[in-house]
Amino acid sequence: MITDAEARDMAAWRQDIHRHPETAFEEHRTAGLIASQLRSFGLEVATGIGKTGVVGTLRAGKGTRAIGLRADMDALHLQEEGDLPYRSEHQGRMHACGHDGHCAMLLGAARHLANSKDFDGVVHFIFQPAEENEGGARDMLDDGLFERFHVDSVYGLHNWPDLPVGQMATHPGPIMFAFDIFEIRLRGKGGHAAMPNRVNDVVAAQAQLVNMLQTIVSRNVDPLDPAVLSITQVEAGSTWNILPERAVLRGTVRHASTAVQTLIEARMREVVAQLALAMGVEAEFDYWYRYPATINSKAEARLAIEVAAALLGPENIKTNQRPSMGSEDFAFMLQRRPGCYAWLGVGGGEHRAGLHHPHYDFNDQALSVGAAYWVKLVETILAP
Repeated sequence: MITDAEARDMAAWRQDIHRHPETAFEEHRTAGLIASQLRSFGLEVATGIGKTGVVGTLRAGKGTRAIGLRADMDALHLQEEGDLPYRSEHQGRMHACGHDGHCAMLLGAARHLANSKDFDGVVHFIFQPAEENEGGARDMLDDGLFERFHVDSVYGLHNWPDLPVGQMATHPGPIMFAFDIFEIRLRGKGGHAAMPNRVNDVVAAQAQLVNMLQTIVSRNVDPLDPAVLSITQVEAGSTWNILPERAVLRGTVRHASTAVQTLIEARMREVVAQLALAMGVEAEFDYWYRYPATINSKAEARLAIEVAAALLGPENIKTNQRPSMGSEDFAFMLQRRPGCYAWLGVGGGEHRAGLHHPHYDFNDQALSVGAAYWVKLVETILAP
């Protein structure tokens, strides 16, 4: 379905984007390259959606049914290691999550479909900024994405190093978990470390909090409801012999349901308040909702599975893959429209590094598979 020439072009686009990584809402060069390519394919192109987002629109036949296909464009704040000929030229920035490959695959599918026009309806190719931490999907939606570019359903695809090339995985229901963050600020009375009786020790309170917060998942959340609460930053003090006045804890919570989210936040607030009272310190607590859980709708997930199975063989489609505790802002799009998020195998050969690793490199052998999936999905959903 995807020719060798198309595969070579996708690899060239991918490696060019890899060489010039841009992080959240700074994807100006990447967006410009994508928009230029889409225009050269004959698509209608809109730019600046959600700051740096791009949407290419392709129409065929007289049908009015419309679907959206989404790829993320942004890189990570990470220094690339290794000696790839196309390694990052931007210090401290790297495509360590494969978004360069996502863009190339969707561009390849757009060109293939523009040439074949073997469908009846409308396809919106959505190139989204700022998936990593900053919620670019939400920005595009707030900028009228689905009002300006109506879709009946929307689909996402992410590379997955745990799967070999030639395999895919998806299923109905939760596939990625929600992502929340929190910060706890403690204030006490500092003083000499040799005279702890004269202080209100925030470090001792901080240590107690680290342990007590862990009991929320282990003792308050139903064991059949998956959840994670992790303390990721602990800050206090400046030297050996001073007990500080202030301490800070930060971390993340992952879950798949709003009921669990509500429970964890409420218990955290109670634990922080009561511990502060017991230890004689003041506490401020902030809890921020970041990304919701990525939940595939039943009909669209089953259709995606059928398309992938027809393309790769049923034995190569994993429908019982465990959900990931990682998070994905494609979840915001799935809250607005039915759709499906799937994982594409990129493992094998020299490609052993995982996502967000300084040696990660998207496996170009998977480009044809991903592009072919996009093409077959369009031709199936929008069959003439």
